Amino acid sequence: MSTFDDGTELEFFEEPETLESPGRQRRRMRPPRAGGPRRPSPPPPGAVALARLAGFVALAIAIVLGLVFWIGSCQGPSTHDEYASYMNDVRPIAQSSAAVGTRFATALGSAKLTLASLQTKLGAWSTEQQQNYDQALRLRPPAPLQAAHQQVLATLQLRAIGLAGLADTLARAGSQPAAKVANLMARQAQLLTASDLVWAELFKLPATDIMRRLGIRGVSAPASQIVTNPEVISANSFQTVYSRLHAVTSSGKVTGLRGSALLGTEAVTGGVAKPLSTTTPTTVNVAADLVFKVTFKNAGNFQEVNVPVTLRVTGVGKSVTKRKTVLSLLKGQSTTVSFGNLNLPTSAFGAASATVNVEVGKVPGEHNLTDNKASYKVFFSLPSGG
Repeated sequence: MSTFDDGTELEFFEEPETLESPGRQRRRMRPPRAGGPRRPSPPPPGAVALARLAGFVALAIAIVLGLVFWIGSCQGPSTHDEYASYMNDVRPIAQSSAAVGTRFATALGSAKLTLASLQTKLGAWSTEQQQNYDQALRLRPPAPLQAAHQQVLATLQLRAIGLAGLADTLARAGSQPAAKVANLMARQAQLLTASDLVWAELFKLPATDIMRRLGIRGVSAPASQIVTNPEVISANSFQTVYSRLHAVTSSGKVTGLRGSALLGTEAVTGGVAKPLSTTTPTTVNVAADLVFKVTFKNAGNFQEVNVPVTLRVTGVGKSVTKRKTVLSLLKGQSTTVSFGNLNLPTSAFGAASATVNVEVGKVPGEHNLTDNKASYKVFFSLPSGG
């Protein structure tokens, strides 16, 4: 206890009146004076629950938006894969179907082909197209390609019907004139041409346009063309082939006049042609561009196919042989076969003579071979100034 001059006493450790002490009651807080700060009023009943509900709704909206964006991001690759998968399934069908056209054209140019074997092949090819149709029928294209896929089926149907029609025409040919049979075959073959148009214009073009509009990149609709050379299925071509095949009996015997006739051979150097003689030696200038040209014609009454032609140079220290094949030669038609890159040895140059032998190979049914070959004596020399 300390005493100051003003008489005021200060007590330390005096307990404040607002604190609780044993035996005393808690004092009530006085209400705030008018104009003083007020405590915030409590929220109305249900406000807290409403706020919580709003939070849940906002969270739900965020989740839904997230799912929408996630699905959208996945939809692009999924659509791309769907179209890519479909086109990958169509492509082997397109290739298998079109390959029949190549085999058809090759068969028509075969020297071993007969009417019976051609009829059998056509039937088998028609069956292949039907099998392709059955395979395509099991495919499930994307919804926007449903209409285009129907044209795939239509294409394969046209090809199956066309090939079967060609086989049936041959089966019914009998003794009908070759021109009439050829016209009937050309009419059936029009279905093959139509199938190419259906595939290109009603499947490939619309499918490509749909994928472009959908923004699908890196996926292409395959092509399928069974007729690559319209001349092969023309009436004139069919008449030529049918006449040739009709001259072969069912046992395989070739009838009628058949054969080739050698017309001549010439050596060409620097653009200058020099005919070779079978009686008098000919001086031939040797250069890098030396070419021997052999000309012959079809002396028979029918088309000939796969006619072999051989040129052989001997007496130059070694034998140089070249062979080529003429795929098709019509009745009375002439053709020239060129032989270059002979790689003659240096021993070919000088006074010693060499022999150029030319032979046009025998065709089925050919009996007269006297005009198929010739031998020419030549002297090889370097051109003046060379």
